[in-house]
Amino acid sequence: MKKIISFLYLVIIVKLAAFSQQDPQFTNNMFYKLGVNPGYAGSEGTINGIILNRYQWDGFRGSPKTLIFSADAAINAFGSEGGIGLNIVSDELGFEKNTQINANYAYSQTLSFGKLGIGVSLGVLNKSINGEWEIPEDDFGIYTQPNSDPAIPQGEVSQLALDAGLGLYLSSNQFYVGASVTHVNQAEIKFSDLATTYLVRHYYFMGGYNIKLSDPLFELQPSFLFKTDMAFWQLDLNANIVFNKRFWGGITYRVQDAIALLMGMEMENGLRFGYSFDLVTSAMSHYGYGSHEIFVSYSLDLERNRNQKYKSIRFL
Repeated sequence: MKKIISFLYLVIIVKLAAFSQQDPQFTNNMFYKLGVNPGYAGSEGTINGIILNRYQWDGFRGSPKTLIFSADAAINAFGSEGGIGLNIVSDELGFEKNTQINANYAYSQTLSFGKLGIGVSLGVLNKSINGEWEIPEDDFGIYTQPNSDPAIPQGEVSQLALDAGLGLYLSSNQFYVGASVTHVNQAEIKFSDLATTYLVRHYYFMGGYNIKLSDPLFELQPSFLFKTDMAFWQLDLNANIVFNKRFWGGITYRVQDAIALLMGMEMENGLRFGYSFDLVTSAMSHYGYGSHEIFVSYSLDLERNRNQKYKSIRFL
């Protein structure tokens, strides 16, 4: 008899990687679009930065933990409007840790009904696995040595892969829509001759709208994010109420997975704080685990008059 936790985990990673979503999910996705759509880079005409930390199924052993840093800025290169961006993502799940760094560029074109960004991202993803063997005591001394299976890495293994993405992002003062794909090249990650996986393409569709309410101090901002790897899909439906262009609260329904509560505030200097809590409705709810997410972001408009009162470029 034996209990091989790392083997079971490796089976999940290697055998099912092509049939499950690999990208981390975020409840505050309406505030972090660059991570899945390079066409967003520079679309707000400002310099933006965000740090976001997510604890999914908090308290569950081996649960996902994700930390991101992202920044983008509008530029005017070679006589054309555009934007550049940078994403750094650290994502941990059980014995697996993924570190991704990618640079983004978007070419912008002003249309009669909005601003269109056509973007590309290019970077690297490092996938590492560091499993632990646990062999229970056996009165008969019958067990299999960990190194007897060549498909199971001994100690920590790590592989680096090139990664690319594409995206379209159309926005105006009233709405935004976007379509994008990550892991376009579906890079292969080979740990050994018997243990190979690859990055699966993920397709994203997003949209949002600003609705002016009868009271001019309030706005309703519904949005959605749909993603699929052509094997599974996930849909987030969100509605935020914004007060005085500075305070917001809302609710998100993630189909067959969770209901989330969101809240946050934006200060007059462009600094923003946000928090969300996911109430799990999937099978994980039987164990009482929820998910937490917190972010801090900052926006700087270099062209605005220093004597003018700060005006949020997101809540127009």
